[in-house]
Amino acid sequence: PAVARAAGSPWRGARGLRAAARAAAAAKPGGGFTAADVDFDRFTSPLSTREVQWYPGHIARAEKMLQAQVSSVDVVVELRDARIPGSTAHPRLREWIGNRRRVLVINKRDCISEEDLGMWNTHFRQSLGEEPIWTNAVSGQGVNKLQREILKAAETLDAKRARRGLKPRPVRAAVVGFPNIGKSALINRLLKRRVAASAPRPGVTRQLQWIRVGDRIDLLDSPGILPSKLGDQMAARRLAICDAIGEAAYSDAAMAAELVDIIGAVSRTGLLVDATGK
Repeated sequence: PAVARAAGSPWRGARGLRAAARAAAAAKPGGGFTAADVDFDRFTSPLSTREVQWYPGHIARAEKMLQAQVSSVDVVVELRDARIPGSTAHPRLREWIGNRRRVLVINKRDCISEEDLGMWNTHFRQSLGEEPIWTNAVSGQGVNKLQREILKAAETLDAKRARRGLKPRPVRAAVVGFPNIGKSALINRLLKRRVAASAPRPGVTRQLQWIRVGDRIDLLDSPGILPSKLGDQMAARRLAICDAIGEAAYSDAAMAAELVDIIGAVSRTGLLVDATGK
């Protein structure tokens, strides 16, 4: 998406928002601007000066184990947060999984409106060529669709094994994503019972574990993964606001001010905030 940036000091407040919108409009052929045109990194509170960084030891260890396990999986279920789908995209995930099948799942769909969901679907389809599966791990919405998608991978796997004279085996699927976006809750829904520890805070799952779903799927539950350095501080602040990283990584007052700025900007313009192109 086109990005409006100011020369010199950052733009803040309503005046800056209007100036950014005008700049974005002028940069587009024929004028006008879309929901993804304004760079909200320019609308940050003066309190947001401390870098948001969080990479605890258990995540570093789990990430190494996960990379070792990825070579044995058939499909990777990438889970993101519906409130911030762009900010919960791990920059190295595609590198790790290589040519393995990937299913994009966006959880917590109950946290956004149907209108916003439609806008995100359009963004993913037109900009990225993807059709994500939207789920609510609390109610179970979308979980059956995810299970059918994993079973499609099982059918492909069985066909390949049959051609090599091998017997069928359960498809191995790894569920990966940032902390506190519902990986364990989603697995519990697939199982229809509570097996994976789940709580509304980051850092609950600390070990990798394989879990059998019926007789056709083996799921790998993993701790939340994060980049070792959060270079995109706009995304890092959104992770903090959505409680996807530990509280020691940021100032509550700074994140509260940041959230107020974002809400004010969105309420005046209706802009889509997290369309990062990821």
